[in-house]
Amino acid sequence: MIRARMLATAMLFNGNDLLMMKRSMTRTLNPGMWAAVGGHLEPEELNDPRTACLREIYEETGLAEHEIHDLHLQYILLRLNQNEVRQQFIYTARTARRDILQTDEGVLHWIPLDQVLNRKIPFIFHSLLEHYFTHGPTAHIWVGSAGFDHESRPVVQWAPLIDPMAL
Repeated sequence: MIRARMLATAMLFNGNDLLMMKRSMTRTLNPGMWAAVGGHLEPEELNDPRTACLREIYEETGLAEHEIHDLHLQYILLRLNQNEVRQQFIYTARTARRDILQTDEGVLHWIPLDQVLNRKIPFIFHSLLEHYFTHGPTAHIWVGSAGFDHESRPVVQWAPLIDPMAL
């Protein structure tokens, strides 16, 4: 049976740094790896990933909505993990301050952008960061679907999400 899981994630920038979490070794998913702030959507948030993103930011950093600037949806990632389709909404934003809380989910660090990709990062998030650093922020949303190429290597295919009614 295929199940579905929805997640909301925030790539938070301050100056030339990205806020990243080195996940606790006790975490089930990607222990010890570097990730962005985020988590699962609660049942009442299923139609509102932005609200889930803001909740996760506050829970994991202590940053309130008024301290987050230019929050916008930049990516939607789709992937199959065993028998679960995961749909992840990735937002980008700038923060008004750098001082943040620490939680038991991992340790938060401001990482200079030129050092971000040197971290041990899950494949799909590494691919997203490479794409973002190449294309930068855009007015449209990117959709990425994870799969394998003809040589069975993992790959993410990117396409802009276009509203056909706007054409």
